[in-house]
Amino acid sequence: MIVRAALTQVRWTGDQESMLAAHETFTRLAADQGAKVICFQEVFNAPYFPQVEDAAFYSYAEPVPGPTTERFAALARELGIVIVLPVYELEQPGILYNTAAVIDADGSYLGKYRKTHIPHLPGFWEKFYFRPGNLGYPVFDTAVGRIGVYICYDRHFPEGWRALGLAGATVVFNPSATSRGLSNYLWKLEQPAAAVANEYYVGAINRVGFEELGSNDFYGTSYFVSPEGAFVGETADAYEEELVVRDLDLDLLTEVRNRWQFYRDRRPDAYGPLTAP
Repeated sequence: MIVRAALTQVRWTGDQESMLAAHETFTRLAADQGAKVICFQEVFNAPYFPQVEDAAFYSYAEPVPGPTTERFAALARELGIVIVLPVYELEQPGILYNTAAVIDADGSYLGKYRKTHIPHLPGFWEKFYFRPGNLGYPVFDTAVGRIGVYICYDRHFPEGWRALGLAGATVVFNPSATSRGLSNYLWKLEQPAAAVANEYYVGAINRVGFEELGSNDFYGTSYFVSPEGAFVGETADAYEEELVVRDLDLDLLTEVRNRWQFYRDRRPDAYGPLTAP
């Protein structure tokens, strides 16, 4: 089974409405190319505001489901495409999350994932804005199969990758805001390793361009990687906006899992110390 999938890396346009419109355009372009699922970058309809600590940016938070999910649910229904929608979630005043909603190809809202691991370091002051996620590691049954979401800093923690695999994910999307000079050396290492260790496809999505809000220069290079650790086509550009559309052969998952019996040979009875605080 071949699934045509898409990723976007987009510059911050300067205002929320034009950012929403840009992603609607990219989604239409992806659908025109036959894509059946698309994922946007982390907090796609806002600047990457954790570069600074400023309560004014709380205003970007919204309910999930809410206005943005409803807007893109209509687009998903029109185009017949699954959309992974990373947004800033307002559960109630003072309770805010870094979230990704999943919209099925018929426009139905399937649920959401909340970023579990929250960094707090220069240029990434995320604990000022987000509570740690509390929904576990859900996998969503969509028109293109079972997909999971892991968000940016989460990718440094192998436990969630494995939980998504155990729950049956065939593709996991990792929408990110990752800046030049900090994690370049990890970007093309960690997600391929996760794809191999957990035997599924990973879609790695990054923002692109310099945002004057802080000092972060986002380096793009979004990509898909197979369960064999191979990039599916070229990575995206390091400086320019790009729509990445690739064919993912889901039959490869069975082949790889029959070759490497990582799930059979797990030893959860021996992993107790890993969960110690």
